Amino acid sequence: MFATKLVLFIAVVSLLGTFSSAAVDTFIYGGCSQAKYFPGSPYESNVNSLLTSFVSSASLYTYNNFTLNGISGDISSVYGLYQCRGDLSSGSGDCARCVARAVSRLGSLCAMACGGALQLEGCFVKYDNTTFLGVEDKTVVVRRCGPPVGYNSDELTRRDSVVGYLAASSGGSYRVGVSGNLQGVAQCTGDLSATECQDCLMEAIGRLRSDCGGAAWGDVYLAKCYARYSARGGHSRANGYGGSRNNDDDEIEKTLAIIVGLIAGVTLLVVFLSLMAKSCERGKGK
Repeated sequence: MFATKLVLFIAVVSLLGTFSSAAVDTFIYGGCSQAKYFPGSPYESNVNSLLTSFVSSASLYTYNNFTLNGISGDISSVYGLYQCRGDLSSGSGDCARCVARAVSRLGSLCAMACGGALQLEGCFVKYDNTTFLGVEDKTVVVRRCGPPVGYNSDELTRRDSVVGYLAASSGGSYRVGVSGNLQGVAQCTGDLSATECQDCLMEAIGRLRSDCGGAAWGDVYLAKCYARYSARGGHSRANGYGGSRNNDDDEIEKTLAIIVGLIAGVTLLVVFLSLMAKSCERGKGK
């Protein structure tokens, strides 16, 4: 089953700005089932049809789910859903562009996988060969916390205010809370009932409070919902605790520069050795 055999990939990039101003196609995480399907199989055809339906539907709706049934008795049925962040609209095209990007990346990340899920900053897509639609799932997928802010009563009060609003049962499936320079966002997938959504968000928010209580920012993504908070103007995924640490874009540029330098050096060495060989051959011919 996909949910129990997940190979997870997590972003190691830095994000600057609020959640809403960050690029909607920024990668958050992705995961693929270990089970694979055969090329040219009915299941592959259904997966391709499902992902195409995601992109088409996203131009009209910010959430939808699909079930493509195989022939009775076979195993080609596939289930899936997509959802855009609550502040993105289908009319502007932002939702459709995000879903198209997510589908493209999921296709590359989870090629031939029987199940896959991918979360971008602005949207989420998932498919599987076992139905998960309407099923509450509070499995922790990603938990990341920023650096400690120390004891700052004003900062802690603002965080408690933001997180408290996210926990309010009247907030709906997409919730945004702001207090001073602090902003929080929470959302659950559209296949959950109001009760299930609240239950999932309370779990995510509870983990956010307990695990990232004194941190400058925090992210908790469960399988069917997420809760986040951050100081507006600064949210760095790469420099927190409780998650993967890695180099930022400057380090990537340095690495590329080293690689280019090595390639140039090897090229010059090959040219030099070639010239030496030709010189030796001319010397022997005299």
